[in-house]
Amino acid sequence: MRRSVKICCIVTLIVVVTVFAVILTLALTILKPKQPKITTEQVNLENFNIIFNPFSLNFTLGLVVNVNNPNYGSFQYDNTTAYVTYRDTPAAEAPIEEDTIPARGELDVSTTVLVVVNNLISNPGFPADILAGCLNFTSLTTFHGEAKVLRLLKIKATVHSTCYISVYLQSQTSSFVCASELKY
Repeated sequence: MRRSVKICCIVTLIVVVTVFAVILTLALTILKPKQPKITTEQVNLENFNIIFNPFSLNFTLGLVVNVNNPNYGSFQYDNTTAYVTYRDTPAAEAPIEEDTIPARGELDVSTTVLVVVNNLISNPGFPADILAGCLNFTSLTTFHGEAKVLRLLKIKATVHSTCYISVYLQSQTSSFVCASELKY
Protein backbone atom coordinates (compact mmCIF):
# COMPACT_ATOMS: atom_id res chain seq x y z
CA MET A 1 0.00 0.00 0.00
CA ARG A 2 2.78 2.43 0.86
CA ARG A 3 4.49 1.76 -2.41
CA SER A 4 1.36 2.58 -4.46
CA VAL A 5 0.89 5.83 -2.50
CA LYS A 6 4.51 6.81 -3.20
CA ILE A 7 4.10 6.04 -6.91
CA CYS A 8 0.85 8.03 -7.02
CA CYS A 9 2.50 11.03 -5.29
CA ILE A 10 5.52 10.92 -7.61
CA VAL A 11 3.34 10.71 -10.75
CA THR A 12 1.15 13.58 -9.47
CA LEU A 13 4.23 15.69 -8.74
CA ILE A 14 5.64 15.01 -12.22
CA VAL A 15 2.32 15.97 -13.85
CA VAL A 16 2.05 19.18 -11.78
CA VAL A 17 5.66 20.18 -12.56
CA THR A 18 5.13 19.43 -16.28
CA VAL A 19 1.90 21.49 -16.43
CA PHE A 20 3.60 24.35 -14.56
CA ALA A 21 6.58 24.24 -16.98
CA VAL A 22 4.26 24.30 -20.01
CA ILE A 23 2.26 27.25 -18.63
CA LEU A 24 5.44 29.13 -17.75
CA THR A 25 6.89 28.51 -21.22
CA LEU A 26 3.69 29.73 -22.90
CA ALA A 27 3.54 32.82 -20.68
CA LEU A 28 7.15 33.76 -21.43
CA THR A 29 6.99 33.13 -25.18
CA ILE A 30 3.69 33.04 -27.00
CA LEU A 31 1.49 34.98 -24.58
CA LYS A 32 4.09 37.65 -23.73
CA PRO A 33 2.90 41.05 -25.01
CA LYS A 34 4.77 42.06 -28.14
CA GLN A 35 5.47 45.48 -29.58
CA PRO A 36 2.61 46.63 -31.83
CA LYS A 37 3.65 47.81 -35.26
CA ILE A 38 2.35 51.33 -35.76
CA THR A 39 2.87 52.73 -39.22
CA THR A 40 1.55 55.93 -40.66
CA GLU A 41 -0.15 54.97 -43.89
CA GLN A 42 -0.60 58.50 -45.12
CA VAL A 43 -0.36 62.13 -44.18
CA ASN A 44 -2.45 64.23 -46.53
CA LEU A 45 -2.06 67.96 -46.70
CA GLU A 46 -5.59 69.32 -47.02
CA ASN A 47 -7.10 72.82 -47.14
CA PHE A 48 -3.79 74.64 -47.55
CA ASN A 49 -4.41 78.40 -47.22
CA ILE A 50 -1.67 81.03 -47.34
CA ILE A 51 -2.26 84.78 -47.35
CA PHE A 52 0.68 87.20 -47.47
CA ASN A 53 -0.86 90.52 -46.41
CA PRO A 54 -1.48 90.19 -43.50
CA PHE A 55 0.41 86.90 -43.20
CA SER A 56 -1.84 83.93 -42.47
CA LEU A 57 -1.20 80.21 -42.99
CA ASN A 58 -3.59 77.41 -42.10
CA PHE A 59 -3.75 73.83 -43.24
CA THR A 60 -5.32 70.54 -42.30
CA LEU A 61 -3.33 67.32 -41.97
CA GLY A 62 -5.26 64.12 -42.61
CA LEU A 63 -3.55 61.28 -40.74
CA VAL A 64 -4.17 57.56 -41.23
CA VAL A 65 -2.24 55.33 -38.84
CA ASN A 66 -2.25 51.53 -39.14
CA VAL A 67 -1.87 49.62 -35.86
CA ASN A 68 -0.88 45.95 -36.30
CA ASN A 69 -1.38 43.83 -33.17
CA PRO A 70 0.90 40.74 -33.31
CA ASN A 71 -0.31 39.50 -29.91
CA TYR A 72 -2.59 36.57 -29.14
CA GLY A 73 -4.83 38.95 -27.25
CA SER A 74 -6.89 41.95 -28.28
CA PHE A 75 -5.94 45.49 -27.27
CA GLN A 76 -8.72 47.86 -26.27
CA TYR A 77 -7.69 51.49 -25.91
CA ASP A 78 -9.53 54.46 -24.41
CA ASN A 79 -10.37 57.80 -25.99
CA THR A 80 -7.16 59.71 -26.53
CA THR A 81 -5.78 62.82 -28.17
CA ALA A 82 -3.03 63.26 -30.73
CA TYR A 83 -0.91 66.31 -29.99
CA VAL A 84 0.98 68.10 -32.75
CA THR A 85 3.86 70.41 -31.84
CA TYR A 86 6.14 72.70 -33.80
CA ARG A 87 9.55 73.13 -32.16
CA ASP A 88 8.00 72.30 -28.76
CA THR A 89 5.19 74.82 -29.30
CA PRO A 90 1.66 73.31 -29.29
CA ALA A 91 0.25 73.52 -32.81
CA ALA A 92 -2.88 71.35 -32.81
CA GLU A 93 -4.84 68.57 -31.13
CA ALA A 94 -6.96 65.82 -32.61
CA PRO A 95 -9.32 63.46 -30.75
CA ILE A 96 -9.07 59.71 -31.36
CA GLU A 97 -12.06 57.62 -30.32
CA GLU A 98 -11.72 54.41 -28.32
CA ASP A 99 -11.61 51.15 -30.23
CA THR A 100 -10.39 47.55 -30.06
CA ILE A 101 -7.63 46.00 -32.13
CA PRO A 102 -8.36 42.28 -32.49
CA ALA A 103 -5.87 39.56 -31.60
CA ARG A 104 -3.31 39.17 -34.41
CA GLY A 105 -5.22 41.80 -36.38
CA GLU A 106 -4.88 45.37 -37.48
CA LEU A 107 -6.86 48.58 -37.41
CA ASP A 108 -6.65 51.85 -39.35
CA VAL A 109 -7.04 54.88 -37.09
CA SER A 110 -7.73 58.11 -38.94
CA THR A 111 -8.07 61.69 -37.78
CA THR A 112 -7.65 65.23 -39.07
CA VAL A 113 -5.64 68.00 -37.48
CA LEU A 114 -6.19 71.71 -38.16
CA VAL A 115 -2.89 73.57 -37.81
CA VAL A 116 -3.20 77.34 -37.41
CA VAL A 117 0.30 78.56 -38.08
CA ASN A 118 -0.50 82.11 -36.90
CA ASN A 119 -0.12 80.78 -33.34
CA LEU A 120 3.45 79.66 -34.16
CA ILE A 121 4.81 82.94 -35.56
CA SER A 122 6.32 83.87 -32.18
CA ASN A 123 8.60 80.80 -32.31
CA PRO A 124 12.19 81.97 -33.06
CA GLY A 125 12.77 79.28 -35.72
CA PHE A 126 9.61 80.06 -37.68
CA PRO A 127 10.97 82.75 -40.08
CA ALA A 128 13.93 80.56 -41.11
CA ASP A 129 11.64 77.57 -41.69
CA ILE A 130 9.24 79.66 -43.80
CA LEU A 131 12.16 80.91 -45.92
CA ALA A 132 13.42 77.33 -46.27
CA GLY A 133 9.93 76.27 -47.31
CA CYS A 134 9.63 73.42 -44.80
CA LEU A 135 7.83 73.24 -41.45
CA ASN A 136 8.70 70.30 -39.19
CA PHE A 137 6.09 69.01 -36.76
CA THR A 138 6.03 66.24 -34.16
CA SER A 139 2.88 64.24 -33.48
CA LEU A 140 2.63 62.53 -30.08
CA THR A 141 -0.12 60.05 -29.27
CA THR A 142 -0.46 57.84 -26.21
CA PHE A 143 -2.89 54.92 -26.28
CA HIS A 144 -3.85 53.76 -22.77
CA GLY A 145 -5.64 50.46 -22.75
CA GLU A 146 -5.89 46.86 -21.79
CA ALA A 147 -4.57 43.76 -23.52
CA LYS A 148 -6.80 40.72 -23.11
CA VAL A 149 -5.20 37.30 -23.56
CA LEU A 150 -7.47 34.26 -23.97
CA ARG A 151 -10.28 36.31 -22.36
CA LEU A 152 -8.75 35.44 -18.99
CA LEU A 153 -5.69 37.60 -18.50
CA LYS A 154 -6.03 41.38 -18.57
CA ILE A 155 -2.82 43.37 -18.78
CA LYS A 156 -2.78 47.17 -18.65
CA ALA A 157 -0.65 48.49 -21.48
CA THR A 158 0.33 51.85 -22.95
CA VAL A 159 1.52 52.48 -26.49
CA HIS A 160 3.42 55.70 -27.21
CA SER A 161 3.57 56.75 -30.86
CA THR A 162 5.75 59.57 -32.18
CA CYS A 163 5.66 60.84 -35.76
CA TYR A 164 7.97 63.40 -37.30
CA ILE A 165 6.14 65.25 -40.08
CA SER A 166 7.65 67.65 -42.60
CA VAL A 167 5.32 69.95 -44.53
CA TYR A 168 6.78 71.41 -47.73
CA LEU A 169 5.14 74.75 -48.46
CA GLN A 170 6.06 75.19 -52.12
CA SER A 171 4.88 71.79 -53.35
CA GLN A 172 2.17 71.58 -50.66
CA THR A 173 3.19 68.01 -49.80
CA SER A 174 4.37 66.25 -46.66
CA SER A 175 6.59 63.39 -45.52
CA PHE A 176 6.76 61.50 -42.24
CA VAL A 177 8.61 58.96 -40.10
CA CYS A 178 7.01 57.22 -37.10
CA ALA A 179 8.09 55.09 -34.14
CA SER A 180 6.17 53.38 -31.35
CA GLU A 181 6.89 51.90 -27.93
CA LEU A 182 4.87 49.49 -25.75
CA LYS A 183 4.92 49.68 -21.96
CA TYR A 184 3.00 47.35 -19.67
